[in-house]
Amino acid sequence: MILIGYFNGISKVYTVFLKNFRKKEIIINFSNMSKVFRDFSKIKSMNKGLLVGIAIAVLVGIITISLVSMTDPNAMEVEDTLDKEIKPEETPEIEEKLDEIEEIAEENEYEPLPRDWQTSGPFQIDRKEYAIGEKIFLRTGGVGFEEKGQVAVMRPLNSTHYSVYLTIPFDGTKKEAFNYYLDPQISKTRGICSMDDLMGRWALVFRGTDYPNLFFEITDRIVPGTDVESVC
Repeated sequence: MILIGYFNGISKVYTVFLKNFRKKEIIINFSNMSKVFRDFSKIKSMNKGLLVGIAIAVLVGIITISLVSMTDPNAMEVEDTLDKEIKPEETPEIEEKLDEIEEIAEENEYEPLPRDWQTSGPFQIDRKEYAIGEKIFLRTGGVGFEEKGQVAVMRPLNSTHYSVYLTIPFDGTKKEAFNYYLDPQISKTRGICSMDDLMGRWALVFRGTDYPNLFFEITDRIVPGTDVESVC
């Protein structure tokens, strides 16, 4: 019969199509195809050309839907995104900024030097070098009963001249031992306008005695949190 021949033709077309597109994993529901063909068998009043045309249209529609669903660009884009490993992007500008931050942190790192006591008679200071903002510890013990004078703290103006920063009196008749902390800072009233005015070789002069001077140096290291803004 015509319908049986038609079914055999469709089957051959479908078999060839399935072989050609097997690698693309096109899935066609056989049960749906069978249902379509059963419906065609009920329509006996239709001519052969109309049946063939409808069957081919249905088959083409199913194939088109399968192709569209398989090659959906949005679905592929989502899959690719999920499979990719997200890595931070490091540009030369970012690396340069990180290096700059690390360098600043290293420059601001502060660690007090070990104590290195210097002695002149009954007077001592705890180091030879100090950072800007670091206190200078003056320790005095065993001042004679007859000893009286001043400890003059001298700030360097240049390589040969000094200026009196402050004086600390001592009197053996009143106290033979005491401690004092010096804290040199930028000060407009003292004429210390910037870090440059703090740095250099300072001296302690023991007025009223024959004790030799003591010297210490303030370097360009800075104790974190120290105000080093110029004021003049």
